[in-house]
Amino acid sequence: MRSNSLYFAAYMPTSHSSIPILAALKGIRSACPPLWFMRQAGRYLPEYRKLRKQAPDFLSFCLTPELAIEATLQPIRRFGFDAAILFSDILVVPHALGAKVEFSEGHGPVLEPIRARTALKKLRVQGIDARLAPVYAAIAGLKQKLDPATALIGFAGAPWTVAAYMIEGSGGTNFPVARTWMFREPKLFAALMDTLVDATIIHLTRQIEHGADVVQLFDSWAGILNETQFRACVIRPTRRIVQRLKKRFPDVPIIGFPRGAGPLYREYAKETGVDGLGLDTAVPLDWARKTLQPLCTLQGNLDNYLLVAGGDALDRDIRRILNVLGNRPFIFNLGHGILPGTPIRHVQRAIDIVRRRARA
Repeated sequence: MRSNSLYFAAYMPTSHSSIPILAALKGIRSACPPLWFMRQAGRYLPEYRKLRKQAPDFLSFCLTPELAIEATLQPIRRFGFDAAILFSDILVVPHALGAKVEFSEGHGPVLEPIRARTALKKLRVQGIDARLAPVYAAIAGLKQKLDPATALIGFAGAPWTVAAYMIEGSGGTNFPVARTWMFREPKLFAALMDTLVDATIIHLTRQIEHGADVVQLFDSWAGILNETQFRACVIRPTRRIVQRLKKRFPDVPIIGFPRGAGPLYREYAKETGVDGLGLDTAVPLDWARKTLQPLCTLQGNLDNYLLVAGGDALDRDIRRILNVLGNRPFIFNLGHGILPGTPIRHVQRAIDIVRRRARA
């Protein structure tokens, strides 16, 4: 947790910082907040759709370094974002553990469900970094190609979200099987979570070793848990991961994104030790400014559907976010990932409005 004095005393224009996003995560305010967008590489870009045809399936695409590098760089070339986020997927970890993971076009991920002790015993943490070597090769390649002022963000799925997919066997739901199984089989569930904590630490460690400047933990399904389970399955595992990473890499910032956390965002920020906090669209800005911004750097939280719609509503909301949160260290982003049908001109419009702030 960062002291309030840092937020009010520290000010450095973006031009004086070699890596604007790192400066923001260290508590330094800039006249123009740095920005990047979740899922900034993807199907809304014609160059991505063309590139995607070069791999037989999505998992192969993620695990082919030259394709992952190119997909990561496409939005940087087009828009000049302040950070590139590695093109990969949170489910490469269960794949590396030995779980069967497939991506069905139009239906998302399909996994062989982990619901019994025999299935759990097949998972192997040892050697996952070797099995994910193509991911780390992509990071090393990106560091050679990116401008030094552009941060490289590595990431992983947080243990609860990855566990939910592994137990349910698919996404796109509120995970009724996973949420029931965690109560019926608490020992097996705890063992799975421990496995994922260890695997996530290894995965993020290797990303940092190969050049990631920042890492982000995506807990996309944190908001479906009750308060007790949120503390047990979101806060505690995240704190374990952060503590282990910080012990080895004290200067590498960590962003947490517990989507849907609501009022529990505050406990998450206070108790996990993250440097940055990604906000989903539903978080009230005034509450975030008063309650969360004194605790850590905030990131977010433009509605991704507004980015699709465009027009005056998009302009107004961007300015509203900047006016409320932009007077302290802040990273402009979305409240969730860019949607496939998003017009490219709306993305550029959003970037122009944010960067115009520096000239206002």
